[in-house]
Amino acid sequence: MPSDHAPTRPLTTSGGTGTRPLPATPPVPPPAPGAAAPPSPQPAPAPYPPAPYPPAPYPPAPAGQAYAMPYAPGPAGPAGPAGPGGPGGPARPAGGPVGAPRPASSVRPGARPDGEGPSVASRVVAAIVAVLAVAGGWLVWRFFVDTYAGQMLERAAFDGAVTGQGELWTVAEPVLDTVSIAFVVGGLGAAMGIALLRRRWGLAVQVAFLVVGANVTTQLVKHSLLGREELIGGWHWENSLPSGHTTVAGSVAAALLLVVPRGARALVAVLGGAYTAATGVSTLVGQWHRPSDVVAAVLVVLAWAALVCAFTPRSALDPGAGPTPGSTVVAVLLLLGAAAAGVAAGLALRATPATWGTTTAQDVTAYAGGVAGVLAVTAAAFAVLLLVRQATGRPDARAVRG
Repeated sequence: MPSDHAPTRPLTTSGGTGTRPLPATPPVPPPAPGAAAPPSPQPAPAPYPPAPYPPAPYPPAPAGQAYAMPYAPGPAGPAGPAGPGGPGGPARPAGGPVGAPRPASSVRPGARPDGEGPSVASRVVAAIVAVLAVAGGWLVWRFFVDTYAGQMLERAAFDGAVTGQGELWTVAEPVLDTVSIAFVVGGLGAAMGIALLRRRWGLAVQVAFLVVGANVTTQLVKHSLLGREELIGGWHWENSLPSGHTTVAGSVAAALLLVVPRGARALVAVLGGAYTAATGVSTLVGQWHRPSDVVAAVLVVLAWAALVCAFTPRSALDPGAGPTPGSTVVAVLLLLGAAAAGVAAGLALRATPATWGTTTAQDVTAYAGGVAGVLAVTAAAFAVLLLVRQATGRPDARAVRG
């Protein structure tokens, strides 16, 4: 076969076996002496590889929705002929490969950056506290007002207040003199003013409901809803449960606790609880009320304060609020003090016979037990209210998760 003949290969044809020549590649002439070597052919640039859609770690798009953003964050590429990012073609837009979505926002559509409101758990806890306070107030009335033993124990505590009354009244009277209609209006106005200065519009409405609701409830319960039947004879007095003076002092103190900034609430809880307890004890010193009257008033305030906390609006939240160890420590200390005072009250009442034949010492013991009971309930109420307010003032972290 001649050397310049094109190579052939057997091909099957309709007529049998034959050959068909393959196309020959023209020879490349050698370069002339002194001439530059021709440029070597450049391979075609590979197209920019498409990114996964959507790229990890982003979750797949929900059913019925699509990622609308065409580029992910990243540096811009050079221009090129073979496509975006290649040499000589249009420049690839900054942001990454074509088709790569931007990271989806972690905030749900329509959700505020600081959450949608208090967590459901904190609202439920606040509502439970309100219900327990109402139940506790009814139990106080049921035993100390509606039973023979309860009326006899409080009769002894009432008689025991005579001991040392002259000296104690010089301290108690100024405390009671501060409680008036003007005090209620001024205290409520101060609380609402603080809320408005902090631009907490809903909180201003909350404290108005708290103060008005607590004081109206006390008057309705005392004069219309509950009564006092004479069970022990020889000692008649109209129903005085709950104490109006204690309700006024406690409701104003609770309102201030709700409206002050988060960091100041622990201090206000201590001061407000101390003032409320001082007002309640002063009514015992002056024989204006019995211990159960004061305890019931504190529980009325706690019920209303917890109730308004259960309905805390978004405008009353503390943006960026985190854990408050200081408030927790103060609340624990108040609860420990309440437990100690509660034990003392129980021991004093147990040492007092429920009869007419009590001695002066037993009357004083019952009186001291009543004071201890007031201190215990007041400390516990403001400790619980502090924790409830801090919990309901914190935005729900789950509301901003994707």
